[in-house]
Amino acid sequence: MDVTEAQRDETDAQDLALAAELTAMMAADGAHARLANSPDLAEQARWRRLTARHGDRLAEIMAEHGWPTERSVGAEAARAAWLIAQHADRQLDVQRRAVALMTEAVASGAASARDLAFLEDRLAVNEGREQRYGTQIGAVADGRPVPWPCEAPERLDERRAEVGIEPFDEYTARFAPG
Repeated sequence: MDVTEAQRDETDAQDLALAAELTAMMAADGAHARLANSPDLAEQARWRRLTARHGDRLAEIMAEHGWPTERSVGAEAARAAWLIAQHADRQLDVQRRAVALMTEAVASGAASARDLAFLEDRLAVNEGREQRYGTQIGAVADGRPVPWPCEAPERLDERRAEVGIEPFDEYTARFAPG
């Protein structure tokens, strides 16, 4: 069955609307991210409600459209979808679905292996498992960032290189107190 020009135009309009929605959610996330670790519990609750609303909406988007790729919604909106999944820490079903769909998209060249690695690590930490890539920092000890537990830490930089993440020491230098 051939796709008509009208069907293509409708799909393009839907993709544009979805891209605008995702980028707006990312902007709201960025504007409120400081609330995540606020000493004010009411502010923390606002952050949690925001990320929960975004996670719920991403779940709907994934159910209807699959993973929002650069090809379908553009680079900024695809990055926004990843960020929303990354911050859905209390919605592990959303993170699991995002990992599954991103894995397929990475395999077909439609998503970033680096972004997937960060999301896989985030999900692993949230599930109480060891992370693979050491992207999630758990604490700072003696002035050095310490990752949440990692599988086979002696091969950490090798795995990081495979997905385009800089060596652990370079990465954590950005988090070290100045």
